Amino acid sequence: MKFIQQAYKGNNQWWAYLVTIIILFFGWQFIGVIPLTGVAYFYASDLNEFAVAAKDNFATLGIDANLYLFLIILTFLAGLLSLFLGIKFIHKRKIITLITSREKLDWNRVFYAFKIWAAIGVVMVLVGYFMAPEDYIWNFKPLPFFLLVVISLFLLPIQTSMEELLFRGYLMQGFGTWFKSSFVALVLTSVIFGLLHGLNPEVEKLGWITMVYYIGTGLVLGIFTLMDEGTELSLGFHAANNIIAAVFVTTNWTVFQTDALLIDTSEPSVDWEMFVPVFILYPLVLLIFSKKYGWTNWQEKLMGTIRKPIELKEEEFIA
Repeated sequence: MKFIQQAYKGNNQWWAYLVTIIILFFGWQFIGVIPLTGVAYFYASDLNEFAVAAKDNFATLGIDANLYLFLIILTFLAGLLSLFLGIKFIHKRKIITLITSREKLDWNRVFYAFKIWAAIGVVMVLVGYFMAPEDYIWNFKPLPFFLLVVISLFLLPIQTSMEELLFRGYLMQGFGTWFKSSFVALVLTSVIFGLLHGLNPEVEKLGWITMVYYIGTGLVLGIFTLMDEGTELSLGFHAANNIIAAVFVTTNWTVFQTDALLIDTSEPSVDWEMFVPVFILYPLVLLIFSKKYGWTNWQEKLMGTIRKPIELKEEEFIA
C-alpha cells in the first residue's frame, strides 16, 4: 500500500498524468529517435528506402547490430528523462517516490533479483541448447561480442528501467489511487504492458498466444512491486531478463537482433520456453523473494483498498 500511496505526496490530479504522458511520449518517440533517424538516413540509399525502412524502425537497413541497439536504448533514455521531468515539475514530488517507498533506492534488492533471474536465465539457455543443439549456430565474434556485453550490462538497464518505472511505478501508482484498488492497478498495468509488446515481431510470428507470456510477466513484476513496496526487485529482474536475451541467443525474428553467442535457427513455434517461465519459474521466484524478504499480508497488499494517508508531512510534498 505504501508504494502506491507515494502518489499522494505530490500533485495527483488527472491532468498531471495526462500532461506527463504527453511529455513522455514526445521525449520517447520524437526526441529520442533523432539519433536513430540520423544514422538511418546515412545508411539508406535514397528517401524511398528510408521511408520504407521507417515502418520497421529502420531495422532492415543493415545498421551495425551494436550501434542499432545503442540507438534504440537512447530512445528509452529520452523517455525515462521525460518521465522524471513530469514527476519533478508536473507532479511536484521527489523522483524517489516513483521508484520505492523506502527513503532511498535499495541496490541490494536490485542486484539480488538480477542475480537470481540471470542464473535461471542461463540455465534456461543451456537446457534449450542441449535439448536441440542442431537448432543453434555458434556466433562468437570477439570484438562485436565484447561491445555487446558492455552495452548490455551498462546501457540496456536504461530500457528496462524506463519500462518498469512507467508501468510498475507511474501507472501502478496512478491506477491505484484513481480506482482505490491495488488489484485493479495490478491487472491494468499487466494487460497494458502485455498489449504494448504486441508490436514485437514475436507476436507476428507466433500469434497472440504470446500474450500469456507478456501479461504473465507483467503480473509477476507487479506482484514484486506491491508485495515489496517498491520497484527494486522488478528493476533487477527485468534487467537480467533482457541482458541474458541480448547476450546469449539471437534469432532473425525476435525483437533483439544482436551479436549474441548463439543464433537460434529453429522455426518459430509456441513451446515450453514460453509457458515454463510463467507457470513454473515465476512462482518459484515469488517463493524465493517472499522467503528472503518476509512478505506477509498478501491479500491486503494485492487486493486491498488504497486510501489517502490522513496526514502527510509538509516536506513530503516538496519535489
